[in-house]
Amino acid sequence: MHTSAEPGDGVASPLLAHGVSIGYPGRTVVSELDIEILGGEFTVIVGPNACGKSTLLRALGRLLQPTEGRVLLDGQAIASYSTKEVARRVGLLPQSPITPDAITVGDLVARGRYPHQSILRQWSVEDAIAVEDALAQVGMSEHAERMVDELSGGQRQRVWIAMSLAQQTPTLLLDEPTTYLDVAHQIDVLDLCSQLHEEGRTLVAVLHDLNMAARYATRMVLMSEGSILAEGAAEDVLTTELLERAFGLKARVIEDPENGRPMVVPLDRRRRKVSTEGAA
Repeated sequence: MHTSAEPGDGVASPLLAHGVSIGYPGRTVVSELDIEILGGEFTVIVGPNACGKSTLLRALGRLLQPTEGRVLLDGQAIASYSTKEVARRVGLLPQSPITPDAITVGDLVARGRYPHQSILRQWSVEDAIAVEDALAQVGMSEHAERMVDELSGGQRQRVWIAMSLAQQTPTLLLDEPTTYLDVAHQIDVLDLCSQLHEEGRTLVAVLHDLNMAARYATRMVLMSEGSILAEGAAEDVLTTELLERAFGLKARVIEDPENGRPMVVPLDRRRRKVSTEGAA
C-alpha cells in the first residue's frame, strides 16, 4: 500500500477498486473488478467499445457509485469523503465536456479552483497563481481573454486540462482526451500529458488508439466485457493473442521504429481475401 498523501503535495494518492461492479439501471457494465492505480505512473486503459473503460474511470472519480465493492482513496472509501475533498485529490476530465456559454479561457480555468473555495476562503492570490501556472503549463497564457468557443478543438482540450491542473490534484483521470482531434493535436495533448507525468503527476487515461497508448503509457490495462484481461507493460498487454481475445482483431505486433514500443498492425483482410481467391 502506498503512503497517504496530502492534497496538492505533489504525491499521488493511492486509488484502488476492490471487487467493484458498476452499471446502470437494468445493465451491469463492470463486474467484480479489482484495480490499483499505481502512484507516479501514466496508466492507459484500452479495450473495445462498451467494455466498461469510461464507466470504470467515472467510478474511480466518484461520478458513479459501484453496486458492489468499494473504491478506496488513501485507504479510505471514496464515498466517505466530501465532494470538495475528492476534487482536491483527484481531477477528472470527462469525455467531451460541455463548455458554458460565453466564457473566457481564464474564467473556465478558474473554475478549477472551486474545490479550494469556502465561505471563509474566497478568491486569493494563491488561486490566481494556480490559474496562471495552469495556463502556462498548457501553453495557453496568451489566450486567457479569448472566448472558449473561438478556439480550435486542440486548444479547447488544452483549456480543459488546464482547469484540471488548476485543481492542483496529484492524480488526473482523463476520459478519451484525444476524441475528435486530428493526429497532430492528439500528439500535442498526449505530449502534454507525458510532460505532466514526468513532473510528478499520476495520470490515468482512456484511449482508443492502441499505438498512441503504447507510445505514452508507462502501464497499460486491457479491458474486455467488463473485466480486466491483462495489465502491465505495453509489450505484455499488446500481444497478438490478447488483441484477438479482446477485439477479435488479427494483427501483427512489431517494434515502433521511433521508440521501440510495440506497434499494432492489423492484418489486411482484403489482401488475404484476394490471396485466397487467387489460390482457388
